[in-house]
Amino acid sequence: MDALTFIIDLVLHLDKHLGALIQSYGLVTYVILFAIIFCETGLVVTPFLPGDSLLFAAGSFAALGVLNPWLLFLLLSLAAIAGDSLNYAIGHNLGARILARNNRLIKKEHLDRTHQFYEKYGGKTIIIARFVPIVRTLAPFVAGLGSMTYGRFLFYNISGGLLWISTLTAAGYFFGQVPIIKHNFSLVIVAIIIISVMPAIIEVLRQWAAAKGQKP
Repeated sequence: MDALTFIIDLVLHLDKHLGALIQSYGLVTYVILFAIIFCETGLVVTPFLPGDSLLFAAGSFAALGVLNPWLLFLLLSLAAIAGDSLNYAIGHNLGARILARNNRLIKKEHLDRTHQFYEKYGGKTIIIARFVPIVRTLAPFVAGLGSMTYGRFLFYNISGGLLWISTLTAAGYFFGQVPIIKHNFSLVIVAIIIISVMPAIIEVLRQWAAAKGQKP
């Protein structure tokens, strides 16, 4: 199984993988979930990790009583906030050097899309980006590259982190065990992914249409 196939299988069958993880590792599952959310938000090269869908799945298992919802919220909020802070620090201290090397791990189109979000939403991008895959990972990096002070960034970081974690885990907690959702969990995960990326797709299409309209 190659890496892409593994990632697709992991995302589409999170309920089975997370269930097996809990059975095998017990309380260590919290550490693993913390690490995934921390890396997905904190390392600019790991935007492919399952953020939104993992939070929904974790919330649904909390509803079953196998995970503590309050501990889950506390640890994953800390992971999201700490991850973005690390990403900001990387962008602030190493960003210029990373981009100067023409690093292929960071795609130019992803950076351009993130810059577009900043141009449209300003500092609120840090909050909005929490709900947009890829942009979520690059937004704090770009903030560190730019002129946003860490104090201002931290305000948006904490606000966005708490909102993101609470919204997705609560959705999983309250809706994950509804029979029709439980029996079609893979389709729900696909729907979450599609809804998550829709703002970015709409923005790209809008920019493409505007650019096409300006051509003679």
